[in-house]
Amino acid sequence: MSDLLSVQNLSRQFPGVRALDDVSLAVAKGELVAVIGENGAGKSTLMKILAGLQSPDRGQIQFEGRAVSLAGVQHAQSLGIALIHQELVLADNLDAAGNVFLGREPRKGIFIRHEVMRQRAQVLLDQLGSGFSATTPVADLSLGQRQLVEIAKALSLDAKLVIMDEPTSSLSLRETETLFRVIADLRSRGLSILYISHRLGEVKQLADRVVALRDGRNAGGLAREEITHDAMVRLMVGRDLSGARPLEARPPGEVVLEVKSLRTRAFPANPLTFHVCRGEMVGLAGLVGAGRTEVLRALFGVEPPLAGEVRVAGQLLPARHPDQAVAAGLALVPEDRKTLGVFLEESVQWNVALTTLARDAKAGIFVNEQAGFTLTEDLSQQLRIKAASPDTLVGTLSGGNQQKVVLGKWLALAPKVLLLDEPTRGIDVGAKAEIYQLMEKLTAEGMAVLFASSEMEEVLAMSDRVLVMHEGRLSGELSRAEATEESIMELATGITAPKRSLN
Repeated sequence: MSDLLSVQNLSRQFPGVRALDDVSLAVAKGELVAVIGENGAGKSTLMKILAGLQSPDRGQIQFEGRAVSLAGVQHAQSLGIALIHQELVLADNLDAAGNVFLGREPRKGIFIRHEVMRQRAQVLLDQLGSGFSATTPVADLSLGQRQLVEIAKALSLDAKLVIMDEPTSSLSLRETETLFRVIADLRSRGLSILYISHRLGEVKQLADRVVALRDGRNAGGLAREEITHDAMVRLMVGRDLSGARPLEARPPGEVVLEVKSLRTRAFPANPLTFHVCRGEMVGLAGLVGAGRTEVLRALFGVEPPLAGEVRVAGQLLPARHPDQAVAAGLALVPEDRKTLGVFLEESVQWNVALTTLARDAKAGIFVNEQAGFTLTEDLSQQLRIKAASPDTLVGTLSGGNQQKVVLGKWLALAPKVLLLDEPTRGIDVGAKAEIYQLMEKLTAEGMAVLFASSEMEEVLAMSDRVLVMHEGRLSGELSRAEATEESIMELATGITAPKRSLN
């Protein structure tokens, strides 16, 4: 196969950081090359350069055998290079067709030819098997459907190389399967794909080759037959990462969190009954939309439940406001850490000490700066938060370190029950291992952990028990020995009746 894209010795320097250092890679026509690496490895900088969003300091880019100097996004698109961002760039106030051709609408004079635009968009959407109309408002589409709109936009540009940045990070299992079928179809048509993902299982499934980056440099590559989870991890982090959990679940302690007939606002007809014990890690599994997040938010009082009883260490929890949940010993690390978990424009110390301001205040009213500094130093060391100082702005940290800051904020209060919603979403494999080790340490010390995760490997690796949800109800409970990908998916999709009734 001839190379469609060839990158040689690409480098890019930012103030105090060398983001790329002599990086080289090639992509052949019709090939899918996965680019892997920890956060900060240089993946995003490389993709932005190839998409025309940034310029390299030095190095050469060849596209279709010709040396090119990308002058901007439109120049890259005119060559046939399209970037699909992890955070989809769509206008909710427009329909699918309007988004596909945004800024490039077919016109007659000054007037947009809406019918022509919708017909062209529909052809592209049908090619992708979208199942929805080009006239559908984007605001009404699911995340998976929005992803197809972005791909249709790339096809409308006559793209030859499509760059996909974490395309499945917010998709359900079914939407992910649809995307994989679309990817296979694109490749059969000769399109090339650069694929970035922290999910090594899907990289193994899709990639023809793997290119690994570490600290802004090439760390090595893997041919199709060499791609394994362990081989990818070694290239990314330069070492082996052992599993965090013991092979056998430990005997749990007394019940710490007891939930009876809880009814959430999202699924009021489905009462939920379950428990979590001291020193136990319970995984909450299910497809996207099954109601996992709603359960955690109801327990914490973010979205107060309509009915039901919650007890923490035997004490009845009013559970109508997060303040009451915190006072009872609950803590919630939300799925969207950037919006709901941290203040990005504030320092590490400001974020970590936020929950203890009232507790440590001098004379009950004055902020105790020294206590906040000491707390932050201690937790930064315990959690291995990589920040230059406690004054470092959280927004400048990697995703993994931001997640540790959220955890640190709550661990400062020594909660009895830790609720985690997608605890490792969007963080790299090295940071994941550290989060897993922390979860294991906390349960070993007696904390009860209830976590919701879309990653099957995570659920299987970390859970002492698995509670499976389907359409707002608890469809079954599986012990560590019973939990397999097949048994979880049967309960999550409603294929079989639960082996063990929970309600």
